Amino acid sequence: MKQDNESRSPKAEDPAELSELKRSEPEDIAAGFEAVYESFKHALKEGGMIRAGKALLNLNQKGGFDCPSCAWPDPDDDRSAIAEYCESGAKAVAEEITTKSLKADFFAGNSVYDLSLLDDYEIGKKGRIAQPMYLPEGATHYQPISWDDAFKTIAGHLNRAADPNQAIFYTSGRTSNEAAFVYQLFVRQYGTNNLPDCSNMCHESTSVALKKQCGLGKASIKLDDLYQAEVIIIIGQNPGTNAPRMLSALRKGRENGAKIIAINPMRETGLIGFSDPQNVKSALHLNTKVSDLYLKPKINTDQALLKALLKKLWDEEQNAPGTVFDHDFISNYTTGYDELMAAVAGYDADDLLAYTGITQAEMHELVEMVKNKSKIIFCWAMGVTQHKNAVNTIYDIMNILLLKGSIGKPGAGSCPVRGHSNVQGDRTMGIWEKPEKAMLDKLQSIYGFDPPREEGYDVVKAIKAMHEGKAKIFFAMGGNFLSATPDTTYSAKALRQCDLTVHVSTKLNRSHLVHGKEALILPCLSRSDKDIHDGMEHFVSTEGTTGVVQSSKGVLEPVSEHLLSEVQIICRLAKATFGPSSVVNWDAFEKNYDTIRDDIEKVVKGFENYNQRVRVKGGFYLPNGPRERKFDTEAGKAYLIVTPFEKRTMNAGELIMMTIRSHDQFNTTIYGLKDRYRGVGNERRVIFMNLKNMEQQGLRKDDVVDIYNHHNGVERVARQFIVVDHDIAEGCVATYFPETNVLVPIDQTADESDQPASKSVIVTLKKTVRNDRK
Repeated sequence: MKQDNESRSPKAEDPAELSELKRSEPEDIAAGFEAVYESFKHALKEGGMIRAGKALLNLNQKGGFDCPSCAWPDPDDDRSAIAEYCESGAKAVAEEITTKSLKADFFAGNSVYDLSLLDDYEIGKKGRIAQPMYLPEGATHYQPISWDDAFKTIAGHLNRAADPNQAIFYTSGRTSNEAAFVYQLFVRQYGTNNLPDCSNMCHESTSVALKKQCGLGKASIKLDDLYQAEVIIIIGQNPGTNAPRMLSALRKGRENGAKIIAINPMRETGLIGFSDPQNVKSALHLNTKVSDLYLKPKINTDQALLKALLKKLWDEEQNAPGTVFDHDFISNYTTGYDELMAAVAGYDADDLLAYTGITQAEMHELVEMVKNKSKIIFCWAMGVTQHKNAVNTIYDIMNILLLKGSIGKPGAGSCPVRGHSNVQGDRTMGIWEKPEKAMLDKLQSIYGFDPPREEGYDVVKAIKAMHEGKAKIFFAMGGNFLSATPDTTYSAKALRQCDLTVHVSTKLNRSHLVHGKEALILPCLSRSDKDIHDGMEHFVSTEGTTGVVQSSKGVLEPVSEHLLSEVQIICRLAKATFGPSSVVNWDAFEKNYDTIRDDIEKVVKGFENYNQRVRVKGGFYLPNGPRERKFDTEAGKAYLIVTPFEKRTMNAGELIMMTIRSHDQFNTTIYGLKDRYRGVGNERRVIFMNLKNMEQQGLRKDDVVDIYNHHNGVERVARQFIVVDHDIAEGCVATYFPETNVLVPIDQTADESDQPASKSVIVTLKKTVRNDRK
């Protein structure tokens, strides 16, 4: 059966229909016993008492399995035997351990078009995919396919391609080290570096900036450093929702005397108060304060704020030489001091401050908290990285840390908080469109094939290549590519241009419904599933934010006998593609993951004795030059970098929008419809606004608006959003993603990193008539 016409094309967005919005007062304290309740409620509902209990007791434990949610590091010392996880992690596990499974009868009874009419929450709650599914060209329903036939179909497309660069191989941060290594090896033997990944959308700006400035694109701290810090600055990050276990580390830091400074355009509960149910005083609300200073600059004025702070610190240094800047560190470990100071001397701190919306009194308090301290940690996330000037903003963060000597000492350093559990490990394993020569040389030496040397497509370039017909095959190792990427209408058209789209997945998502001429869903094991085949039980490994590599071993029986591990899927696809002529022993990799780790040891620095060290409970740290004041740059020192700065101009009626997560959400996975910290429930199509801006726009709370973006003359619109008043900087609005990804222009990206600027979207609003759900 062929689709009737274009109007029957599966929908790329949530339906623009509204439910009754439930409002409550935003909360002042994050976590607490309500988080415990929500954690168990989700896990018990999806997995039942036995599965849920077994999963949660092994989550983030030494010898257990790594949380499929964020990449926050586990403690090096004792871990809580009761709950070494947070509400977000428990909800992520609940999604995996569900006993609901989707078999052939489900797909036979639900067309792709009908499924696309559901919202993302409804789609995700259908259950685990239980067997490989295939959508032939022109068909309306997915149908079952054998694993062998699935691999033959993919291999046929790959081998018929006129050029290996017509294929794109995407990676989600969930993929293990072992799977990532064999995946990049397969792709490079095939002949392309088209390996875009979710790093391109979350911390690419971080990787670019830190690599250039300090020689390593990773955090320089260990978890213990947060306990020893004098000042912790959290900028462009919301730990209460996105990395809740971080709040425990902040509490320990505060107890040891640290001052915590929060910099965020909107009020976030997790930056105000935190109740730790495993700490008596905190649980009784006797010690819940998080931030000592909370600054709310306008969206994407962080660079101006940092420059104003740097100028104020420079002034203090002129008044009392040697008391503010660490000149021994500057002399021995940095270069570019004179050039930077010449630029700083010309900064107009008052003008910069006025641009941010921060008061002089607030800046004075910030300076007083920082000027005589050297144990300083900066933490940041997508609130910093998803802007056009993101890389320059990170250079300015690092300029301050370097001038203060706050790198390579206990209680000090950089802490970019990674968003997905092994996104950092995937990059370490070689998932990158810009591979380093040394790694390619190793691959050539060990395996005997000449890997491609030209740069591949990142996420934005991959979407453009598909849209322009240059790329015809899209293969995704995990993730929900369509809903994670910018410019939804453009990205959907790009995927539809492909001859074949393939998704390795655990659950149904919208990317399965917006597809190429042919489409495949390959169901894989989750982190919590046992991986038993070829007569042995296997484990994998992951890398956290602070560079700790540790094992991850599932503990539950899979919901279907037809699931394969990601490693098995890659190895079998490689055998189907290359046949007996492959120079890589894919059979050995599939049968015993120790053989993969043996090869990783040969190719990737820092993995000596991998199989032995990964079996040590708690894992091991990878080498980290900046942590030891060793900077792998051309100069052999860290660079102090003079950054350009340009003020943003706005027209009358325009607002700047950032996309954010709900508290009931991780990346594109919607756990529920209760954003209790912000006081919003039962509806995600909301726009958070400053009361003054509501008055200027002639709006009242609960009015409904359409949101427009007109970047480069192209009209983009997200329809049906309920106005919610909130404590957010003037001139700024916030909306959930992926509902407003349609407004993020495909060609609005960060300089140097090409990361989508999802938090710098200029919008206008138009009041409209409410469209209620039928």
